[in-house]
Amino acid sequence: MEDKYVDIQKLSEHFMVSVSTVRIWIRKGILPAESYLKVGNTFRFKLPEVEAALRDYTKRQDKKMTDPQPASVDEDF
Repeated sequence: MEDKYVDIQKLSEHFMVSVSTVRIWIRKGILPAESYLKVGNTFRFKLPEVEAALRDYTKRQDKKMTDPQPASVDEDF
């Protein structure tokens, strides 16, 4: 069964974010090109692929937050 494409408004409603936020996700590469189609100025999204991309992005961000940061060296001492 093929996944149905949804428009940007439906996608933003599904994730309870603004259309502008979805456009930011696209611009920043958070949503990979294979998760949507663009024809002219119109986007259509595969919901399962967008969900997976956002899940992966969140995991990467969580990992960044929990990885220990190297201690900075204070050169005044």
